[in-house]
Amino acid sequence: MEFIDRLLKCCDCGNEFVFTAGEQLFFFDKQFKNDPKRCKLCKAKRAGLGRSANPDVAAAAALPLSRTETRTKCSACSIETTVPFKPTQGRPVLCRSCFQLKRVPSAVTAVTNMDSPAKQIAEASAALEMAVAASEFDSPFTTSVGVGNLAESSASAELLSAAAKAAQA
Repeated sequence: MEFIDRLLKCCDCGNEFVFTAGEQLFFFDKQFKNDPKRCKLCKAKRAGLGRSANPDVAAAAALPLSRTETRTKCSACSIETTVPFKPTQGRPVLCRSCFQLKRVPSAVTAVTNMDSPAKQIAEASAALEMAVAASEFDSPFTTSVGVGNLAESSASAELLSAAAKAAQA
């Protein structure tokens, strides 16, 4: 479908305005059924952003609307605070610091509960050291140069490598 610029008449001011081919394509893509009724200036006036003869009034009209802020007490710490919404009855209202405290601990505990590879290796090596120390006292075949120390060191090396592989995965 080919679009060409068309002249339309504004229903508010009666002036003619151009409904461009690009605007028509946009209306077609958005599946709008009706052509625009107002020129850009009348649309802006209708939206409350129209130009005025007084520059102070025009500047005030161009400012964004302010948010409603409500003074209330925090449900957690009972200090008076301001919130950018109107609280509804039955729902807790938190001040900024209590809100941050409520959000942060869940993330912090999730991170601290995660087992890091370094932590896993440290735990595995500590367990090996305890096992080696316990086996030195229990084994009748252990000597300072004996076969028992060699077997224990190879077993501990195997366990350390297994812990390192598990930490990498």
